[in-house]
Amino acid sequence: MREPEQHRVVHTMGTVFSCTVRAEPTPRLRRALDEAESLLHHVDEVFSPFRPDSAVTRVRHGRPVPRQWQPELSEIVTLCAAAHRRTGGAFSAWHSGVFDPTGLVKGWAVERAALLLHEAGAERVCLNGGGDVQLYGGPWRVGIAHPLRPGFCAAVVESPGGPLGIATSGPSERGCHIIDPRTGLPPADGPASLTVTGPSLTEADMLATAASCMGSEARGWLGAQQGVAAFGVMPDGQTWSAGAF
Repeated sequence: MREPEQHRVVHTMGTVFSCTVRAEPTPRLRRALDEAESLLHHVDEVFSPFRPDSAVTRVRHGRPVPRQWQPELSEIVTLCAAAHRRTGGAFSAWHSGVFDPTGLVKGWAVERAALLLHEAGAERVCLNGGGDVQLYGGPWRVGIAHPLRPGFCAAVVESPGGPLGIATSGPSERGCHIIDPRTGLPPADGPASLTVTGPSLTEADMLATAASCMGSEARGWLGAQQGVAAFGVMPDGQTWSAGAF
């Protein structure tokens, strides 16, 4: 007999979040799905750079941040500072002197929401936020969209267990939106898409963003990172992998 599945779709942060939970629809799980949805909307409220009263906008303009948001803001600032040091400046939440942690926040939000569901008793969770995925349990199979062949997969990630985060960065979906904060310019020899996997989607999302700025150095740098794996598609269609991808 096929295991029951619960589904939830949330529109926020300018994208679509889709959640699949393989479990019986208990009251506890239904509450957790509601809480996960509320969490995603809350993160948009606090960290959107487009909302006039978000914490990000308040920081940019030197305005006070509501006390109830300060612990989350402090956590994100700490994570971004650590990411800046780890990547040698290839990841920066302060590019051009403007505070913008969006390169880390979405993965962090998806990971938090998936963990909330897992802690509510859902052993098998798949939460996809705009192509960045956090998994628990399994088996799951996640297709990586081919950046040069719409409608085709460049690779498939299989997860028999978890947790596993899968983050993909590149210009194929949104055009050339990636800027190397060290130069202020798009990467000259960057990949068409770059996927990073590891237990934490927060980490994978940050590493994928940073490595996309590194051009030809990305493969070697990612191969030296502990506990993660990577897969890249170059503009000419060639592919490469690092770690145990």
